[in-house]
Amino acid sequence: MYDTYVVLQGWVGAEPVTTETGRGPVTKIRVACTPRYFKDNQFHDGETTWYTVNAWRTLGTNVARSVHQGDPVVVRGRLKSDVWKRDDGTPSVTQVVEALFVGHDLTRGTTTFVRTPREERPSADEDPAVKEMNHAEDPWGPPVTSEGVAA
Repeated sequence: MYDTYVVLQGWVGAEPVTTETGRGPVTKIRVACTPRYFKDNQFHDGETTWYTVNAWRTLGTNVARSVHQGDPVVVRGRLKSDVWKRDDGTPSVTQVVEALFVGHDLTRGTTTFVRTPREERPSADEDPAVKEMNHAEDPWGPPVTSEGVAA
């Protein structure tokens, strides 16, 4: 795998936006990262870099419920560059992070964790549709040669 993984520490720039897609819900947040450095006995802020963070499915749902504009966050995910053209034709690049996890930055404050209840699903052994699918074929199947061809 040749993906680039990053860890961001920054501030949420706007309220999360959730969109339903064919692959499930995705929640987008914008995160501003501003480095600080110490020079001449003073702290100075560097140039701010903005990232778009996409959180999919359950993570996205939990981000939408938990993270708000101004919150300090830590994000880990895959970094991608989205190259596109503006309306006037000028090229632009957006740094996009496909989030693997998102959490509040606890060096900046405290938070309370509330476990998300899992949806109860019947086990495969109890689901009639799964039983029907599993029992529809001969459990032993047809005889097969050593080359994998039905005899």
